[in-house]
Amino acid sequence: MSGMKLGVIGLGTRLSHMVNCMREVESGLQVVAALDPDEASVRGSLPEKDAQSVRFVRTVDEMAAAGVDAIAVGTRCNLHAQYAIEVASTGLPLFLEKPVATTLEQAIALEEAFRASESNVVVSFPLRASPLCVRVKHLLEEGTVGIPQHVMAVNYVPYGDVYFNSWYRDYQVTGGLFLQKATHDFDYLAYCLRSPIVRVAAMRSCGRVYRDASLSEGESDASCAYFEHIGTPETGMNEDSSGALVEFANGVQAVYTQVFFTKRGAGRRGAVFSGYRGTLSFDWYENKASVVHHFDSFKDDYQVDSDLPHHGGDGALAENFIRVVRGEANSISSIWAGLQSVYACLAAKESAESNQFCAVRQLTNLERIEVPLS
Repeated sequence: MSGMKLGVIGLGTRLSHMVNCMREVESGLQVVAALDPDEASVRGSLPEKDAQSVRFVRTVDEMAAAGVDAIAVGTRCNLHAQYAIEVASTGLPLFLEKPVATTLEQAIALEEAFRASESNVVVSFPLRASPLCVRVKHLLEEGTVGIPQHVMAVNYVPYGDVYFNSWYRDYQVTGGLFLQKATHDFDYLAYCLRSPIVRVAAMRSCGRVYRDASLSEGESDASCAYFEHIGTPETGMNEDSSGALVEFANGVQAVYTQVFFTKRGAGRRGAVFSGYRGTLSFDWYENKASVVHHFDSFKDDYQVDSDLPHHGGDGALAENFIRVVRGEANSISSIWAGLQSVYACLAAKESAESNQFCAVRQLTNLERIEVPLS
């Protein structure tokens, strides 16, 4: 393939970054069509050649008719499924931002659309593609800890204010932070354990730390952070923190926690996998994994030398997507992985609202789950 013609839907900061990562793999990549209401911003984020020649369209069908080789979707979260379903009917390769859906209705419609589609999808799950996570998966598969039996996973977010001081504060768009953040973590855990999540019991805390300034006049509690228009627990809002008990289909149990008021050096993201033979722990902020062997008097440490965006996962996803478009590889982060994660996140959200264990909708007949060709 000489060069590559890409269509973009919602070219914001995140997708612009990913398109630049794709150009590092395919220097001939050109954005030739765009579906975005902010034409000036799109042109301003593109190289001069693309900015002058990009064609603005109103529909996915128009974009496909423009001769694109692939499409990338980076809209606000509540629109991901809608556009992905439309792309499914074209059969074109798709790069899709997470979460792939924000409601159960969207997710089921997405599942139905791609069961009948020839489109190959790369979902934006960079954590599973990061070198550290791939190494952890290999160590688990090598039997380093024996059979994994238990997982403790955490995400202490030192930049959590962004979910309250930017467009992410709109709960109707994000659907809450299980869908916005835990979708990554539920995905990499299922990826490492090679097993989907089947049951969840979750809790969340809202409005105790982050509060709506427009509804809190006169309050001066130094333990709280006030922002405009972030909602309330009653109307719906992103959580201060949340957690879940998680059961996988292979019997592994996990405890997961995410905290959004962490600051500075307290940030942490990773997990501890426990088996009878050993304990494997890793943390992306430290770029390090360690294995304690239960029956040997030593441990192994693994250090990642590079410090790249999303811990190197963005580059790996971009390379994979280019190879998918060229027909050289299958997706390492398929639409089915995206749906499995969303179904788990939706079950967690339901559980937190109902105070009950909730079953996770399962995908069936997944012969088309893809693995790399090389």
